[in-house]
Amino acid sequence: MATFTATSPNNNQFPFALVRPDLEQVETAIRAQVRDFDSAVEPYIAYICNTSGKRIRPALAILVGGAIGEVTEDHRKIGVILELIHMATLVHDDIIDGASARRSMPTANSKWGNALAVLLGDALFSHALTLATDFNSIEICRKVGQAAREVCQGEILQTQRRFDLTLTKNDYFKVIEMKTGALFAAATGLAAAVSKRPAEDETSLAAYGMKLGTAYQIYDDCLDIVGTEEIVGKTLGTDLEKGKLTLPILNLLEAATEEQATKINQLILDQKEVDLPGIVGKETYDQALDDAIDTAISLLEGCRNDLNVLDTSEYKDALIQITNFLESLLRGCLKSIE
Repeated sequence: MATFTATSPNNNQFPFALVRPDLEQVETAIRAQVRDFDSAVEPYIAYICNTSGKRIRPALAILVGGAIGEVTEDHRKIGVILELIHMATLVHDDIIDGASARRSMPTANSKWGNALAVLLGDALFSHALTLATDFNSIEICRKVGQAAREVCQGEILQTQRRFDLTLTKNDYFKVIEMKTGALFAAATGLAAAVSKRPAEDETSLAAYGMKLGTAYQIYDDCLDIVGTEEIVGKTLGTDLEKGKLTLPILNLLEAATEEQATKINQLILDQKEVDLPGIVGKETYDQALDDAIDTAISLLEGCRNDLNVLDTSEYKDALIQITNFLESLLRGCLKSIE
């Protein structure tokens, strides 16, 4: 299991207090977007926008802006745009997964049905892309559009490969880099772009976001196995049920005997409950989860190296602290199975 390096800060507090005033402005701007919709549509959009998330993507854009030199309205606007895209993907995710709760509140599909929820997600997507034109920059619009496209493609590939027992780890990483990593990378990369940072710095900062987003998705996939809905506040345990082969499952299938793997595969195909520890043994089960967490932690170590293009500042420290905080969450997954 990877550990903290000697140069890694030990402060694991989620460091959003530094950008809290900016995030409050982002929150106000997100909730204000409902006024651009028809009055008959507005209450539905308001429900989604008022379901506050962690606002990780806006925070990343703002922190990078501060680390480069100055947080501007452009950084906050990038945060609003990417958060709207993210919310749209969550609405669609919940439909695909048949999820009934998110952040301890009913999902749009559970309240109003799949048909309306699909259209609400589409409305959020299109509105976010419209907001991007406020920059009056073809390059910024292109990068926002590319990020949105990557997310959608990742969702398509994931849906396409459900119940596909030939899925490899390379396939898995391709999917999660697109469906999750792309928006994290857009937040950090676009923040550098609007600050007129050199292309090589934008590339490094986008790489930080990609690795962070990928590690975050691995954490989310581990949480689906070992988390509790009461604590997490959303529907869990749906990955195997819906035929999603995530990294801990792929690790487990790799370590299982041929007989064990065949049994697990058949239960997945039959959409029956799979008692993973009961089939492969607790030691193999724990090791599969441990290896997935180790992979995510290695990505977080790479994140810290990507920040070498930044000068020392409290904003850079906060970007490092985010990786430490996520590492602590990953290690918490291990404790839950001890």
